[in-house]
Amino acid sequence: MPGSSESRYIRVEVIGGKNLHVPSWRIPAGIYVSINVDSRRRWKSAISVLSSDKSVAWGDTVTLPSNASPALSIEIRASYELGRMLGGGEVIGGLQMSWDEVLDHGDHPFDLSFPAVRDVQPSITLKVAVVHACDDQKGALFDSLVDCEIARDADAGHAQFASYRECENLNVSHLNDAMEHFQSVLNQCPVGHPDRATALTNLAWVRLKGYIRNHIQDIDTTTSMFRDALALRPRHHPDHPLSLYNLTEALGWRHSKKNTAADICEAAQLYYELLPLCPEGTYFRSIAAGENGIDYVIGGCNGLPTDASHEGIQLRRVVLELCPMSHRLRPRTLDELAQAVKARFDQHGSIDDLDASIQLRRETVSLTPEGHADRDTYLNNLARSLMSRFKHQGNPNDLDEAISLYEEALHLCPVGHDSRDCSLDNLGGALVYRFNKRGDIEDLTRAISLYREALTLSPPGHPSRDTTLNSLAHALQNRYDESQVSEDLNEAIAQKNEDVEEAIALCQESLAALSSLHPDRHFSYKRLQEAYLSRYRILHDAADLSLAIENFRLASRHSTQGFPQRIIGAFNWTVATERHGHGSALEAYSTFFELLDAHLATRSSATSRREAAAAFHYARTLPADAASCAIRCDNLPHAVELVEQGRGQQWSLASRLRTPVEALESTNPKLAHNYLELSKLVSSAAQSSATITDRAAADRAAMEYRKLTRQWEAAVAQIRDLPAFSRFLLPPLYADLQAAARQGPVIILIASQYSCSAIIVPTSGDPHHVPLPSVTLADLTNLKNRFARAIRHASTIGPKVPRNDLIVLLRTVWDEIMLPIINVLRHNLKLKYCRIWLCPTAAFTSIPLHAAHPFRTDPDGSREKCLEDLYICSYTPTLSALVRSRQMMKKRVTPSFVTIGQGQPGAGKSKALLAVDSELELVHKLVPATAKRTSISGDAATRAGALEALEQNTWVHLACHGKQDPKQPYNSHFVMRDEDLTLLDIMERDIPHAEFAFLSACHTAVGDEETPDEVIHLAAGLQFSGFKSVIGTLWQVDDSVAKHVVKAFYENMFKDLKDGGVMDCTKAAWALNRATHAVKTKVPLEQRMVFVHIGV
Repeated sequence: MPGSSESRYIRVEVIGGKNLHVPSWRIPAGIYVSINVDSRRRWKSAISVLSSDKSVAWGDTVTLPSNASPALSIEIRASYELGRMLGGGEVIGGLQMSWDEVLDHGDHPFDLSFPAVRDVQPSITLKVAVVHACDDQKGALFDSLVDCEIARDADAGHAQFASYRECENLNVSHLNDAMEHFQSVLNQCPVGHPDRATALTNLAWVRLKGYIRNHIQDIDTTTSMFRDALALRPRHHPDHPLSLYNLTEALGWRHSKKNTAADICEAAQLYYELLPLCPEGTYFRSIAAGENGIDYVIGGCNGLPTDASHEGIQLRRVVLELCPMSHRLRPRTLDELAQAVKARFDQHGSIDDLDASIQLRRETVSLTPEGHADRDTYLNNLARSLMSRFKHQGNPNDLDEAISLYEEALHLCPVGHDSRDCSLDNLGGALVYRFNKRGDIEDLTRAISLYREALTLSPPGHPSRDTTLNSLAHALQNRYDESQVSEDLNEAIAQKNEDVEEAIALCQESLAALSSLHPDRHFSYKRLQEAYLSRYRILHDAADLSLAIENFRLASRHSTQGFPQRIIGAFNWTVATERHGHGSALEAYSTFFELLDAHLATRSSATSRREAAAAFHYARTLPADAASCAIRCDNLPHAVELVEQGRGQQWSLASRLRTPVEALESTNPKLAHNYLELSKLVSSAAQSSATITDRAAADRAAMEYRKLTRQWEAAVAQIRDLPAFSRFLLPPLYADLQAAARQGPVIILIASQYSCSAIIVPTSGDPHHVPLPSVTLADLTNLKNRFARAIRHASTIGPKVPRNDLIVLLRTVWDEIMLPIINVLRHNLKLKYCRIWLCPTAAFTSIPLHAAHPFRTDPDGSREKCLEDLYICSYTPTLSALVRSRQMMKKRVTPSFVTIGQGQPGAGKSKALLAVDSELELVHKLVPATAKRTSISGDAATRAGALEALEQNTWVHLACHGKQDPKQPYNSHFVMRDEDLTLLDIMERDIPHAEFAFLSACHTAVGDEETPDEVIHLAAGLQFSGFKSVIGTLWQVDDSVAKHVVKAFYENMFKDLKDGGVMDCTKAAWALNRATHAVKTKVPLEQRMVFVHIGV
């Protein structure tokens, strides 16, 4: 070496590298340079991250003694660990050069090329100089060349694996050797060893590549190894990102070969965590974010079935996060998220979900300009969401925009396009909707033309032919109906009859082509019933009406379609029978209620049941209409059964499910478990077939739903075969319901569009019908609204000012509603002063029937008696609720009385109630000393504290703010210190020992205006949870005067109670009756009327 001397050193600066391909194709954690210092030691540069262009920047310097080695021995190595290394990693390239050759470049950077890897020559840039002093190298890394066995095995494994990947024929012996070496390394790294994660990763990676090449069959063990390695490299570990990636690779490959949905979902979640940890511009990022990495995972997730659950939608949002604005898969990913959100709307009816799906689909369309292969699909999907919103809200702008989008989509599907038939059907359907909205016959004519063309593209055997046949038949029938209305009758019969005849022929052709259990038979039945009805309205041939009714019957009983479609069909059946006076009306009503009951029974929670019922809001008058029909058919017991079956369904169904299922579990646990599991499956699958745009996927989802529905019905039938469960999930019979009248008659007030009347259910014998000929449904609606105005007005005037508006209204209630009923009670049933129960339906639920008063004097000058002078009035939400409360009265325990008061709710919740504390103190004094008495108020009156008090006590007095939620009645609540105590909180408790509750709060016995027959309010909720006797309120309570009613009530309630006597909750109605009489001079009329008794 020229000028060599022991005092001389050579300084080597490793500047950077390029074209650094790894022989095994494995993603390295980083690249480093290794230089042999002497025969025993080597120097290592820092491990630097590889850039996306396969280059590395180091800038590291080492000073070597000139006499340590005769030549420069240098290697480029790939490290698979940024943290602690195991062995030297994989060799990318190595060479030796004499120092003379190196120093010939002078003090200038130069490139040093290495043998080619995958036909590309890697190189590094060095700068070398002779120096006369050794730099301080305390920070330099020097390794021993004589390393331990574990490191040698690791390096040998890397070498064998590189040979396996480099061989064109993929020599399996190299793979086996690599696995043998890495298995040896793992054996030397037991649990707790610092290198165990690296050992697991190396072995798993080799196994994965063998699996990909079909040289290894087991992927599950490999995946588990990667998972174990990741667990040993938690967040903030330098090799955590690479371990995340390794696991996604294994999951992706397992998904590709086994099509396991869980794997691709987990891979998406891992990528969501991984991408922020991969810096832009790195080789790692380019691979992870490339076509075979994240793109595969996105595509796999996009191919999953639509899942409207919270978890399913959250996954779709995660996948969308993986797609930046310019990503080629973003349009499809947006559309899949929109589809899942739309499916949730279809299941639960939240307009926010529908709006979100439209917004997502607008973005999808904006990302697919003209010429994009999928633009027609996304136009159709956006139009479908807009059509859904039009059906939900009726905004004509949505309908017009949807038609415009369908027009553009059809333009993009010219003759010969695979999707033209679908686009024709979509546009035709939207035009029919617009015709129904605006009556433009041109829309209907064009729809028929579109359907005809679609039919030519769907020859016999085509999967959508029957659907198109039904749509065309429907459009033809509509055009026929329009013609017979707008033209001379004889001309219509002569010229337009061909449309309805063609509709009937097409439906019959469709039915002939379908098997007996084919789901689309339902739609053929539906079109036939419409066509026969149309012809009946023209020709008045009774045979046509009979044929129409028979098709209604067939459609409602065709179980393959699932409950919702059959429920709609049964409702239309009731309308047709009422309109045309057909004798199947009672059968139609019964079918509707049976189907709706079965549908709601598949829902596991009160809120989900109400959401399911809300989809049929147009049928909310049916309970009263059915009872009216039975009355007109002179079948009063059946009228009682129908009105009970149709109203208060939430309570009736919940109470029926609570006791029978528990009883079934003790009798036949296997059947009970099967029924509960099927109920959950049917609930989650409901309507899924209508939410999937892909036809094949929609068919699969619909078939699965129908299969589950049949299984559920079979399970119910199997349960009914058990001796004690023949009425399982069936509504109670009149004989069962009459038990509600054991202590006095129950008066059901029926408000129907067909007639208004009352049915008195006596203690024994047949029910009595009381016609109310001067009352119509419109009258009751007007009366309800006038009461609301009068109550509001009364709250603004002084307590001594006469309530003239209320007096007039209460006199109307007396004369037109209650007096005919009282006459039957007194003269027919010979009932004098006794208890009666009022069970109002529909508009009757919003009228204070208990306060009916003539406000007149008798001829002798005495005051004419009012209802509360003649009888002790109570209310009951349903007859079943009263029966259930009576049955539970057998479970008596030692009474305990708790007063719960919250006059100072949290900031911003409600105004202070200044009289609460004094009311609690008053009640506490009036409660007998024989009862265990406790009180919670102020900071202790929290949601949790109140719930605990309700569960642990038999008698409760609650004084606080009460809030009725008209939109979501299950959110109605009592205002506590921290969180609200909701109706749903109360319903979820089962308190069989509870007896009495006094709700001294506002709006505790007023239900949902939209569905009054559901009687969903706080007082009913307490009764359902176990309280047999409840006092609630119909409107706002003035706490400053309410205390007078409270005082008088408890004085009467415990008036004759001697020491050692029993507190009797059945006296509550009498005590309230006495209390309202006692406070007439102290409390204004509307504040006396506000309190009502519910229960036994």
